[in-house]
Amino acid sequence: MIIPKNPQLTDEEFQIIKKIVNEFGCDVTPIPGETMTVYAIRGDERNELMINRLEGLPFVAKVDTIQSPYKLMDIKSELSKNRFKIAGKTPGEELIVIAGHCTIDPKNPQLFLETAHAIKEAGADVLRGGVWKPRTSPHTYQGDSKAIEILLEARDTYNIPVITEVMDEEQLEIAIASKVDMIQIGARNALNYSLLKKIGELTQFSRIPVLLKRGMHMGPVDEFICAAEYIVSHGNPNVVLCPRGTVPTINGYRNYPDECITPLLKQKTWAPVIVDPSHSVGRSIYVPHAALAAIAYGADGLIIETHIKSQEGIGDDPKQAIHPSTLAQIIEDAKPLFYNVKKYQKTYMSELQNA
Repeated sequence: MIIPKNPQLTDEEFQIIKKIVNEFGCDVTPIPGETMTVYAIRGDERNELMINRLEGLPFVAKVDTIQSPYKLMDIKSELSKNRFKIAGKTPGEELIVIAGHCTIDPKNPQLFLETAHAIKEAGADVLRGGVWKPRTSPHTYQGDSKAIEILLEARDTYNIPVITEVMDEEQLEIAIASKVDMIQIGARNALNYSLLKKIGELTQFSRIPVLLKRGMHMGPVDEFICAAEYIVSHGNPNVVLCPRGTVPTINGYRNYPDECITPLLKQKTWAPVIVDPSHSVGRSIYVPHAALAAIAYGADGLIIETHIKSQEGIGDDPKQAIHPSTLAQIIEDAKPLFYNVKKYQKTYMSELQNA
């Protein structure tokens, strides 16, 4: 990673750097931050001559060569200074709660609008709504692009940011054109590297926050972080990691709850962590327990399926969506826990990073 002396390189300076790294079989991608732009070298950046030539340039402060499978996501990366906001909040400083329908029913838009109003009143920060849905069976409802109009209507009506999941480049372009406030990558696409690269490229300058869920079959934590590296290395550093349960399942739960990996993620990377307890346990009665457990493990926020009338919902909502009144109670209970955890998290984080 190349750190410039000024907040960003001029076009001429960038072309000089690009020419040098190209000579060594590498490429370079600008990653705009809040206060400065850093430049990621894509390829094997360990060539000593290349590094010497880059560091000899008068406009380069230093070249970081972190020997890690995820050089940009690494806790020691210069991007650890990157800060961004979700719903006006900086992750890690204030609790962030995302809530809403698993799936927007275009035949009953009023249900979604009523839910949007209720979760805003409950204290949620971001409204989730599934426009397109990956389904195991090709015969089940797959979503409808027209549902994004309902999502945007709710945002405008109740003045709340929105997030939706995309599964391919066409959906990504629709979401970006619609100016959604966050983009979600679901578990089935967690290792879709082509899509992750494209997200980084198309959101490079808008820097829309991207919530990346952990794949159901992911094993090592490093694999999860490396998936996020694809987005960041292609231009967008505003990535949030989202544990959401993995396999093997536990009898009675939908998946194997994995909120406990939060401290491991924070030991290895600077990225915020927002946990999805709804998919972890898969039943609404267990969601409050899993949500508070996630906060106790140090999560920066929660994404919870919530529905005003879950039995009239579609997708996963009838089984795992909680009522907005339950959401309000979770938020009330989570806030003091969040701040208590953050108090001592700072003291032991340095020990974790050196472990």
